[in-house]
Amino acid sequence: MAAAPLVVVADDDTITRSIINLKLKSRGYNVITASDGTEALRVIEAELPELVVLDAMMPGINGFELLRLIKAAPKTANTLVVMLTSRKLEQDIVGALNAGASDYLVKPFIPEELAVRIARLLPASRIN
Repeated sequence: MAAAPLVVVADDDTITRSIINLKLKSRGYNVITASDGTEALRVIEAELPELVVLDAMMPGINGFELLRLIKAAPKTANTLVVMLTSRKLEQDIVGALNAGASDYLVKPFIPEELAVRIARLLPASRIN
């Protein structure tokens, strides 16, 4: 059986990280969390996750810049990115999708909806 997909959750809010971590682990994913953009970049480059859940407004490297860095690096260019942020202006949403985000959800969010959207992006055969 293939290993469960690795998801990195990057959000500066402890409660949000915990909720997503619990929801995704209950669905069979391996999860690593990061509390800021700099830590997230370090983890993403070291662990090469299949998917990143990314807040836009974080200390260090913000989520939009981190998205650009992920998509620009050859070893992470194919990493799926789901933006999860309170930023809901058209320019933010369209900009992130044009920069390579696979999906965009606005906070407050429904944890089960996020899990379902992630399941649609990752191959089902990879889940235990």
